[in-house]
Amino acid sequence: MPQKRKTHHLQRDAQRPARPDGPLADLDEWEVDLVRRYPDPPGESARTAANTQHRQFRDYASDARPGVKEFYRQNHRFQTVDFVRGKRAAYLPLRKTTMSVWEAIDFLNTLVDDSDPDTELAQIEHLLQTSEAIRKDGHPRWFTLAGLVHDLGKVLCLFGEPQWAVVGDTFPVGCAFSQKIVYHEFFAGNPDSRDARYRTRLGIYEDGCGLDQVLMSWGHDEYMYQVVKNYLPEPACYMLRYHSFYAAHREGEYDYLMNDHDRDMFRWVRKFNAYDLYTKADARPCAQELRPFYEDLIAEYLPDVLCW
Repeated sequence: MPQKRKTHHLQRDAQRPARPDGPLADLDEWEVDLVRRYPDPPGESARTAANTQHRQFRDYASDARPGVKEFYRQNHRFQTVDFVRGKRAAYLPLRKTTMSVWEAIDFLNTLVDDSDPDTELAQIEHLLQTSEAIRKDGHPRWFTLAGLVHDLGKVLCLFGEPQWAVVGDTFPVGCAFSQKIVYHEFFAGNPDSRDARYRTRLGIYEDGCGLDQVLMSWGHDEYMYQVVKNYLPEPACYMLRYHSFYAAHREGEYDYLMNDHDRDMFRWVRKFNAYDLYTKADARPCAQELRPFYEDLIAEYLPDVLCW
């Protein structure tokens, strides 16, 4: 079981040397860029003071920072069908370790970010900001729990995975890449874009097959979904699995792969998205005061120990 240890800087891509124009300076830089791309929350807004502050985050003006572009260059190059299948085979037996949710939070909290100019908050504080905003808006308890655990799949970084295999907008592999995926042009370097099996509209799928039959690019969304899918209500599982699938829930792409049930469940994904992106603020939630509530909430839905 992971032990408490010294703070880590959020990791740079292991395949490239650290440099000023390298991939993300920190994992949260991706989410900051999402706020730049999508400055207004979809549908229901999170009714918190923090929600009105999202426009104050760092503004990249017309272009994202070089690190974001370099991150997506690598993400779009390496997220192939073979890569995704390999990661699923490596991780989805869920034999890496065992941890309780709170141990996973403490483990992830070793990824305190020293370099993000928008926030000095630790990972746990972002999780609590998200879940507390959901709770204050009166949503079901399982919705609040989804807010608490939604980013715990980022422990993949502490298992040695590169950034581009942990965060970033997610998308289907095995079929043509939508032109509405951010930095679509970087898919030119992806070998699947030249493979006749994968470069058509449907690729290896059937029209209306349902997203459960679709291979998504590998990252923290799919991983966390797999860890808790047997314990949480289905809407929460959709939130965890697809909250980074911006091409679908913000751009309306890939509808042809969805079935009617997916479309219905995506209203929960869109509802969750507002709390994920627009609740960051400098006000620090007190984890010590909130912990008893969340320990009870975790115990209501999840076992004492989860397999990772």
